[in-house]
Amino acid sequence: MFCPFCRHPDSRVIDSRTSDDGLSIRRRRQCPECGRRFSTTETASLNVIKRSGVVEPFSREKIVSGVRKACQGRPVTDSDLAMLAQKVEETVRQTGASQLDANDIGLAILPPLRELDEVAYLRFASVYQGFDSLEDFEQAITQLRREHDGQASDKAPLAEL
Repeated sequence: MFCPFCRHPDSRVIDSRTSDDGLSIRRRRQCPECGRRFSTTETASLNVIKRSGVVEPFSREKIVSGVRKACQGRPVTDSDLAMLAQKVEETVRQTGASQLDANDIGLAILPPLRELDEVAYLRFASVYQGFDSLEDFEQAITQLRREHDGQASDKAPLAEL
């Protein structure tokens, strides 16, 4: 780590702290040459391999912009999208891989998007699960209905009390 003041090629770590989200480490450093102090933030790199083969850094902003299209006209706020992007990042980082296919990230978006808004989920799933026909949509809707009916029957005894 070069000192940002005198460009000395070494520094000493004085203090290290994990960020609130646990995804980065803040280090307080001191240059042995000029004695000045500075902070650094370290994160584990996560790269995305796009369909074209290009590798680029993971970006929450790209998740938000992609999901925003699926949520167009739906009652979903910017903070909802930010939370969804955070959940997706946490999920893909838990895999331990330093590089992931863009399609894998698209598939990781589906569960939290489904919780957020089912219509947006269907829109997004139609791309990432490769819906080819109306039957694919019908199957997805049938699955959603089955799960809703299962949840409704689980809640029925509570309503009777």
